[in-house]
Amino acid sequence: MFIAFVLAILLGSLFGSSINFLQPLGDLFLRLIKFIIAPLILSTLVVGVASSSDPQQLGRMGMKTVAYYLATTAIAIVIGLVVAFAISPGKGLDISADGLAVPEIATAEQQSTITTILNIIPENPFNALASGNILQIIFFALFIGLAITFVGEKAQPVYKFFEGFSEVMFKITGIVMKVAPIGILGLLAPIVGQYGLSVLLPLLKVILAVYIACIIHAVVVYSSAVKVFGKMNPLKFFKGISPAALVAYSTASSAGTLPVTIKNTNENLGVPNKVTSFVLPLGATVNMDGTAIYQGVAVVFIAQFFNLNLSLMQLLTVVLVTVLASIGTAGVPGAGLIMLTMVLTSVNMPLEGIALIAGIDRILDMMRTSVNVVGDASAAVVVAGTERKREKRVLKS
Repeated sequence: MFIAFVLAILLGSLFGSSINFLQPLGDLFLRLIKFIIAPLILSTLVVGVASSSDPQQLGRMGMKTVAYYLATTAIAIVIGLVVAFAISPGKGLDISADGLAVPEIATAEQQSTITTILNIIPENPFNALASGNILQIIFFALFIGLAITFVGEKAQPVYKFFEGFSEVMFKITGIVMKVAPIGILGLLAPIVGQYGLSVLLPLLKVILAVYIACIIHAVVVYSSAVKVFGKMNPLKFFKGISPAALVAYSTASSAGTLPVTIKNTNENLGVPNKVTSFVLPLGATVNMDGTAIYQGVAVVFIAQFFNLNLSLMQLLTVVLVTVLASIGTAGVPGAGLIMLTMVLTSVNMPLEGIALIAGIDRILDMMRTSVNVVGDASAAVVVAGTERKREKRVLKS
């Protein structure tokens, strides 16, 4: 995968837009990934919940997971703001703001908090599976798993079915991953060929700020978390999750990378299936650390470009809105632009500024998605570590 990654950059730089003939390879890989997402989440989450005979343990894991995701997202947005102010990406930039068009994806209507919560509950769970609505699939799987636990012995045939089904999905995931290098080549080479240096150079400081902030967040926050709470060597952690991070960088989709994340976290990091099947699907939708960093850098960049001064209250609003908006943001390419619309609106900043960075959004999206996926895996390691510690304490007492 790493060889394919480097080769894609070289080919894209050499052949430019003519390298687009490789795009079908990337589309093939994305289709294969998408086709296993819904059944994989359903089967693994049902087994993960049903295998925990203690509903209190499940509730405890849920509280830890959500608390970790919200805390790291808040830290991420602060890091993004600090790095952005240090680099000042919007100062001295010579780009005309005349006639800027706001990208269509960024003008999506913001849903109310109540609507977002209600939309988690599927009116028809089979429609949720067909459309790939991850939050609704999670809700459906949680209820099946809990019901299997409450029914007991009579529900064992259902449990055995989902247990066998999850093993089948893991095998299919392994087969799909055989073509991952070809998929990465087909996804990344056309992007490099399309954008090249012409769009990168004028906005290099924005890209630099996002990438530096993402690296700081991963190295400092995730390393500390997995070492302190998960009792895992950070080097082992980053090495184990690196294949998923590479796929995330190529696909720019947390949801699309989910099968690979589950596989790496189980096999390379040794996290139990009952933890990964619960923490990782939830993280693909709720945890947006990389996207939060992007929001901070983008807000500072747009403010500096339009010579606007951000007050302390506006900065606090950016932090709060980013943390809350991350809960309902889909883990798909371009979702960060929709989220940025909410953030800019909350602090009364011009939406036209979105068009300034729309051209490089894909390049930023790849890095922030990588951080999102690594953050999901760190949460799984942390939750598993705290659960092991608690079990040892209970046995000792």
